[in-house]
Amino acid sequence: CKRYLERKAVYTAKIMRRREQREHIFKLLFMTEFNSEEEMSEQLSLYFDTLEELSEKDQEYMSRKYRHVLEKLDYIQAMVDGTMDKEEELEEMIGRFAQGWSVERISKVDLAILRLAVYELKYDKDVPTGVAINEAVELAKRFGGETSGSFVNGILGKIANSESEEKSE
Repeated sequence: CKRYLERKAVYTAKIMRRREQREHIFKLLFMTEFNSEEEMSEQLSLYFDTLEELSEKDQEYMSRKYRHVLEKLDYIQAMVDGTMDKEEELEEMIGRFAQGWSVERISKVDLAILRLAVYELKYDKDVPTGVAINEAVELAKRFGGETSGSFVNGILGKIANSESEEKSE
């Protein structure tokens, strides 16, 4: 029983740390809505300076994941500009499954959460589908509007179902 409790405490600490990391990545993505690309480099440094007891490993993980999401978003912008012609990516996927909503109409908070979650669903194989969706819904409930949790859950559920159907075909 004691060994079980010790393992559970270690597992819980790991989940909490990942949850905290995901929250920080969401906040950084949200900041990109209001800062230019040039400003974000400095904003990133300032943001990490404000975090207490941030290990170098955690900072590297969050910076890497944040940059990977931004790379996908840059890819989307290039597609919109007509300089790239490839498969649908993050925002196109969000727009496709947000029936009745254009990406421009989605709140900035919900959009940042959806971008991170869709990135995790499509590209981060270390994050199980259920965890990505659950964590996104929790972020939406905490930082979004009254209906953000159910809105985010609905879109991500449709995306996850679509992804699993494509894999089974």
